[in-house]
Amino acid sequence: MPKVAGIDSTVPAPAHTGPPLDDLPAAPGALIRDRLAGWVSDLTTLHELTERLAGTGSLEGALKELLRAGAALLGARRGLVVLEPADGLGPGTTLGLGLTRADLGHLETVPRRASPCGGLLDGPAARTEPLASPDLLRDTEADPRLREVAVRLGYGASYAVPLVAGTGAPTGTSSGPAPGLASGLSSGLVSGGGASGPAPGTVSGVGTVSSPVSGRLGAAVWLYDEPAEPVERQRHLVGLYTRYASQHLSRLLELERARTRAATIAEDLLPSRLPRIPGIQLAARHRTGPYGGGDWYDALPLPEGAVSLSVGSVGGSGPGAVAAMGRLRASLRAYAVMEGEDPVAVLSDLELLLRLTEPARTATALFAYAEPAQGRILLAGAGHAPPLIVGDRRTEFVETSLSAPLGMLACWEAPSVELWPAPGETVLLYTDGLLRRTGDPMDRAYARLHGAAASVPPSARDDPGAVADHVLRTVLPGGPDARNAQGARNPGGTEDVVLLAARFD
Repeated sequence: MPKVAGIDSTVPAPAHTGPPLDDLPAAPGALIRDRLAGWVSDLTTLHELTERLAGTGSLEGALKELLRAGAALLGARRGLVVLEPADGLGPGTTLGLGLTRADLGHLETVPRRASPCGGLLDGPAARTEPLASPDLLRDTEADPRLREVAVRLGYGASYAVPLVAGTGAPTGTSSGPAPGLASGLSSGLVSGGGASGPAPGTVSGVGTVSSPVSGRLGAAVWLYDEPAEPVERQRHLVGLYTRYASQHLSRLLELERARTRAATIAEDLLPSRLPRIPGIQLAARHRTGPYGGGDWYDALPLPEGAVSLSVGSVGGSGPGAVAAMGRLRASLRAYAVMEGEDPVAVLSDLELLLRLTEPARTATALFAYAEPAQGRILLAGAGHAPPLIVGDRRTEFVETSLSAPLGMLACWEAPSVELWPAPGETVLLYTDGLLRRTGDPMDRAYARLHGAAASVPPSARDDPGAVADHVLRTVLPGGPDARNAQGARNPGGTEDVVLLAARFD
């Protein structure tokens, strides 16, 4: 280059000139801030996912949320969870994320020992650490059937985590400053919960509560479309999350077992089958609430071709209500045999028994004395919902007198009502649980019930069971055991449901 006055291009740069700013090493404070920001982001994500899990109120809802959260943490699209408690008391189930029933069936054809979660479930020496298969197609030690199913389903890697409750350390964790800080902070961050507190049966203070069911609960497996393996950070986060999820699942598992026991006892206290009586067809539908309720129904043959029909509900829930229901129903049968032709006398005797033996408990009841040959029903109610007559020409509620429930007054008494159902008409007796499970106010619930009965197809009116099923499907579109998206029951889902249908020929 030509020389310019005052500039010499051949002169080197002064020795005191520093290197470019881009080549400078980052300050220690910046590295710490970046690392802390990453930890806070991870803990925030963990807190949000754990809160969503704690909002579930059923095993199925919790297992589905577990699969979704684990897939988000690991970067997978598909997965499955196997619930198989080690104590053998059940219940056991398998749910998939992004997998159809046929896909789950293909996975079940893989030998148990070679399945993605087989080593985490079988035997006393089952693994307690996660099991990663980063490249199934190139794994020469993998079972040929497993590789065949992987090709059929289109996945190339898997990551399996055991679900163990009551352990002292989360699965999949590692040592080092990041996990240590995350473990310390997450115990306080995740336990915050919502403003209203956890729902019954959910985890409060996740990670610090005791587990009703301890030991191995099952295993969760997430599938990658291509060969892949989660990094250390992902392993640690999913390990923390599955630890908390296991505690929550253990509580829901114990709750589900209690519900099953209560439902079994309640079903055993009710008629195993309804009697066959000329001139009348009977059908009953009963669904027990999650905490065990005291709703009952009964049908008892009486002399001269008559039959007694009754439905009722004992106040409260739990084993005490179920036991009281059994005692009242047995007493009601005895009173029906002695003086069934007078429903008012039957309910008066039942009220006296309840007041003397269980003064702190109340109950509602409806008792009917039916004579199918004459097409006549004589009934009386104590604080109970009115029956509903369903036929080709009418759908209407029976006008009964207002009366207090049993045990509310010093002496109960109400007049009886006489009905004359036409041939082909069906009389529906039900408990308040059918109305309360709708979640609507009572006036709207009655209107919904009336509309459901009026919409029974003509082809189904010859079968009382079909009438009852149609009413249940219409009044409760999601079914008696409907739940919301988080797995929680509908607003009235804790109520028992009883529906007794009597069709006169």
